[in-house]
Amino acid sequence: MLRDGIPFVFVPAALAIAALALGYWHVALPLVLLAAFMAYFFRNPERQTPDDESLVVAPADGRVTRVARLDANGAESPTVVSIFLSVFDVHVNRAPIAGEITDVSYTRGRFVIATREDASLVNEQNSLTIRGARMTVVCRQIAGVLARRIVCWKSAGDRLSLGERFGLIKFSSRTDLVLPPEVEVSVRVGEKVRGGVSIIGRLRA
Repeated sequence: MLRDGIPFVFVPAALAIAALALGYWHVALPLVLLAAFMAYFFRNPERQTPDDESLVVAPADGRVTRVARLDANGAESPTVVSIFLSVFDVHVNRAPIAGEITDVSYTRGRFVIATREDASLVNEQNSLTIRGARMTVVCRQIAGVLARRIVCWKSAGDRLSLGERFGLIKFSSRTDLVLPPEVEVSVRVGEKVRGGVSIIGRLRA
């Protein structure tokens, strides 16, 4: 379990124990269920990441809701891939490529539904620019309706290995990945992906 989740598990668990001690079973049961869900939500599974610097892997678990060029009329336009994370998905964010973080930019904003296309423009978000040996990508952590805190454990100048954990978004959210035109995207809208494992695209030969 992630360290960030300990308070969310400990508090309802402690309250449940206190309720049980006082004989309030009807109060203790929902608190136990809440503590169990929080432990499930903040799970942190190990993943086997592919070893290939030409690949881009998913930065998060979830469902692909958008695959589109930023400039619909530009053949050389970057492509954005949006991944929606429900409360049942693992919320750890992982590096889509290996490389150096050249910029981290946090922007305050709203908390509209993360599946809305304009969420990337109006919602609270944190953007990481990662420069690898063969490409540079931008990964955006975007808050949703329930999400109220974006967590990033890395700073500009830090290096990431492929699939390395760099943060999380607490509760339902979205992660956007902006890919350079030389990356051939291999996922489609509606597809389920796993962070650090599923291949989002690869460099064209």
